[in-house]
Amino acid sequence: MNLTVVILFLLIVAMTLAITYYAAKRTNTANEFYTAGGGLTGWQNGLAISGDYLSAASFLGIAGAIALSGFDGFLFSIGYLVAYLVVLFIVAEPLRNLGKYTLADMINSRFDAKKVRATAALNTITIVIFYMIAQLVGAGALIKLLFGIDYWLAVLIVGVMMTVYVLFGGMTATSWVQIIKAVLLMLGTIIISFLVLSRFNFNIFEMFSTMKTATPLGEAYLNPGVKYKVPLDTLSLMIALVFGTAGLPHILMRFFTVRDAKTARSSVIWATWIVGIFYVMTIFLGFGAAAFVGADVIQASNAAGNMAAPLLAKVLGGDILMSFVSAVAFATILAVVAGLVLSGASAFAHDIYGQIIKKGKASEKEQMLAAKYASLGVSVFSILLALFAQNLNVAFLVSLAFCVAASANLPVIIFTIYWKRFNTAGAMTGMISGLASALILVAISPSVISPVEGAALFTGNPIFPLTNPALLSVPIGFIGSIIGTLVSSKQDAKRYAEVKVKANTGYREPLS
Repeated sequence: MNLTVVILFLLIVAMTLAITYYAAKRTNTANEFYTAGGGLTGWQNGLAISGDYLSAASFLGIAGAIALSGFDGFLFSIGYLVAYLVVLFIVAEPLRNLGKYTLADMINSRFDAKKVRATAALNTITIVIFYMIAQLVGAGALIKLLFGIDYWLAVLIVGVMMTVYVLFGGMTATSWVQIIKAVLLMLGTIIISFLVLSRFNFNIFEMFSTMKTATPLGEAYLNPGVKYKVPLDTLSLMIALVFGTAGLPHILMRFFTVRDAKTARSSVIWATWIVGIFYVMTIFLGFGAAAFVGADVIQASNAAGNMAAPLLAKVLGGDILMSFVSAVAFATILAVVAGLVLSGASAFAHDIYGQIIKKGKASEKEQMLAAKYASLGVSVFSILLALFAQNLNVAFLVSLAFCVAASANLPVIIFTIYWKRFNTAGAMTGMISGLASALILVAISPSVISPVEGAALFTGNPIFPLTNPALLSVPIGFIGSIIGTLVSSKQDAKRYAEVKVKANTGYREPLS
């Protein structure tokens, strides 16, 4: 066990616990717990969004995917980046104007029906669980590598810490942990990218030329088709990544932490620049790991390639840089899982308990208590699932969460804002068909069933040929919304007029 690693880890833990202690004293109401009282500025929320978005999948998973698969691994970076344009131009402002705490609030602003809110909450919890497993798998692999402890114990440690942050600090603690983590992550990535470029004499053309012979894949390393040999599979993955962000509950929840739509737009612009710069630098992380660490060493440490970035840091900067990068990766995981726990807990405590069971009449004390119990439940369930997903690439796991978000949430969000005829039946069929198709197709895909023993959860021949089902499940979500709307005769033009004005202006009172 490296002393430098231990010291940096303890510093990260101490800093985040100090933030939680400070935030706990300022978190007394449901509004403060869920949205930090709506008091974040544009740049603060932009950094926090970046901290939420640049997860273990980005830092650990994508670096490993590029190192092992070349161009195909970089598809994740492209998809994640382009996705923010959808958020900026379609979702951010209307969501902030229509919602209060959760995505279900936004949808329910037009459809005041318990079944719509319950289904939206179910979608949120499903997506959170997928995403959470990815973060905990990355955390387990990282801490196992650094401290030599068992994977299950590593997952348990991270799970306990993330639960502490949410239980005591709420959104305020989560936001500031994400802001600090985003700054540290960018710093670490810039340092590694600089060192990688220095090995290629700061010549990008020399780097690409060298990579043609630096791996066993040869020139194929720089071309598509190494991992995704079926073009439709590549297209399906990109659909999930590009459209999924606009339906991710823990990202959408961040727009409720600012005071108005203008600040929400500013948040997305800040986040887009930060995320864009980071994803460009993932090229250097992946190429550097492939050239200077090697695929065999990367896979020996973790079969899915999740430890490529820390191993590259060790080669380039020794134990000190590896310790710093690993500590940052740890902070990355803690920040993201705290945000995920918070969004999952809010779906249960606010939507299901507060609005459905208590019919909006729960006291502040009851809401806070429900939120904390829900946080504990989401954490425990995610930890149990993560214990059985050790050998899955975290970038792949997150792409599944994106698929569910794009299939079950995005169609309903868009139609709620922009389609006058859209009704309760359409919202229900859209959410249910999108969620069901995504989950069923994933369950029978090569991601879950593989003829190669140990390559997936089950051994056998997959029924559905694509590793990511977004190519089929996203259209099913949209078609389900359309059919459900057209079959039902119920319409409410006045309600849509109110929603349209509110979505564009932020006006909160019903029209006379």
